Amino acid sequence: MNVLVTGGAGYIGSVTVAELLGAGHKVVVYDNLSKGHREAISGEVELIVGDIADTEKLQSTLKTRRIDAVLHFAALIEAGESMSVPERYFRNNTFGTLALLEAMLAAGVSRLVFSSTAAVYGQPENTPILESDALRPTNAYGESKLMVERMLRWFQESHGFRYASLRYFNAAGATTDLGEAHDPESHLIPLILAVAQGTRPFISIYGTDYPTPDGTCVRDYIHVVDLAHAHVLALSALEQRAQMIYNLGNGHGFSVRQVVDAARRITGLEIAVKETARRPGDPAILVASSARIREELGWTPRYPDLDTIVSTAWEWHRKHPRAYAAERSQQYTAT
Repeated sequence: MNVLVTGGAGYIGSVTVAELLGAGHKVVVYDNLSKGHREAISGEVELIVGDIADTEKLQSTLKTRRIDAVLHFAALIEAGESMSVPERYFRNNTFGTLALLEAMLAAGVSRLVFSSTAAVYGQPENTPILESDALRPTNAYGESKLMVERMLRWFQESHGFRYASLRYFNAAGATTDLGEAHDPESHLIPLILAVAQGTRPFISIYGTDYPTPDGTCVRDYIHVVDLAHAHVLALSALEQRAQMIYNLGNGHGFSVRQVVDAARRITGLEIAVKETARRPGDPAILVASSARIREELGWTPRYPDLDTIVSTAWEWHRKHPRAYAAERSQQYTAT
């Protein structure tokens, strides 16, 4: 199958590209490189540098590359930032996706796997969270993704679109060659590992009095390879299923202290911690049930263990202390 991956130079997108190639698909990456890395793309993959809002360029890409399906990762992802500049998130995540959908319609491409988020649930009423639970985002990021899910439902009803929407919390871990490198970085595991590398003085723990076993927030961490594999399974399932919505998670969570302790075990370093007050709006526990995708598509996480998740991330960061900047420097020097 010929697959277009928007945001394919980013963290989850690039790992999914590798999974797609391993499954025998031909892949084209479409990315504006504002957050992604050219160095994360395999040499056998064509990269088209373009903006998700450029309907004309998207339509041309879809037609000339004879694309059969789209995996859509291109998005802004910082929930905190979305509350200070919500307009950026609705413009990029929501209206950018609408531009993609319009281009797909014009090009006759009607299969989409959408990278959604468990932020569509907001403050959960139940744990673990089910796909049928109430959708009440508490930030503009979650709302921007939920609006896309609502659009997809209508595109399916009106235009026969076939789509899968995959909701997940915290992608983590790495492969040998591909890892997490955001700028700025806001995710817990790479921030902890930055302390281990000596590029940060400490890791902050926001709140130690939550109603959890050790008083710190509990979150669901899932290995990025397991996420990528779920996207490939969903793509194949679109042959038989017109509409799918799945949570992706381990089904149990790990506290902030547990993640710090795992990093200490893996790195053999102390890793300084600074305890501070809670952040407004942080739920005590966020854990997703992935029972539906396990039952319907046979998906099973291959790397559910926290130490495995952290160790793969640590190995990548040790080998890439400047993330993708080192590869970029070597590339430029070579040419």
